[in-house]
Amino acid sequence: MPGRQKQLLFSVCGLLGLSCALTAAVATGLPLWLRGAVLCRTGAELVNATGAELDKFVGELSYGLFHGQRVKQCGLGGRAARFSFFPDLLSAIPTGLHVTVIFFCGVVTLFSCVATGFFFFNAFGRPYETLQGPVGLYLWTFITCVSSCLVMVLFVSEVKLGRLSERIANFNEGNFIFQTYAERYDRCFWLFFLIFLLQGLNALLVRLAGIQFPFQQNKEVELSGGAADLMY
Repeated sequence: MPGRQKQLLFSVCGLLGLSCALTAAVATGLPLWLRGAVLCRTGAELVNATGAELDKFVGELSYGLFHGQRVKQCGLGGRAARFSFFPDLLSAIPTGLHVTVIFFCGVVTLFSCVATGFFFFNAFGRPYETLQGPVGLYLWTFITCVSSCLVMVLFVSEVKLGRLSERIANFNEGNFIFQTYAERYDRCFWLFFLIFLLQGLNALLVRLAGIQFPFQQNKEVELSGGAADLMY
């Protein structure tokens, strides 16, 4: 591929990497990862609420990785309250899993920045045939892609297996028991899915620029070496 087209492709990859870094940094801090509804089971059972009557006992819940808001409905109007995971909910949530999600969000942000630098370096500089060259372009993109996938998988595990919404709703509640009524993943969660897709697109653009996958290149070298040995 001509040099101009390579510069253009690497520049596009660099811009996509930069947008991934900024998106990951902003999405990590926003309380827009999950929206849901929680049912005040105690109140609903006391009056045998069914159908439309359940709406009086269904509250709202929205949160991110650091803070959120809940509105509890127990038949006498809503009680709105804000909460923070650190340090308020540390005793109520699966802390290790939650911190791991935040860690991989940081990994996505960091290595998206690293990949951006390497793409622009390969576009306008003279890269070495080491981590700054083909191996580096695939390596940093692969790490970011896998990390963004892990963020989604771990967060879903925390929500579904760890019953995160119920833990938050029942925190510091002595008289009422709440259970999850409905859940849907919000914008910040899907932004990480977008990051996953963009990093995959970056890998395809690198391949389109004529740079082979590192392991594929090594395999071809071994095959050519073996053919030369047979000739002698």
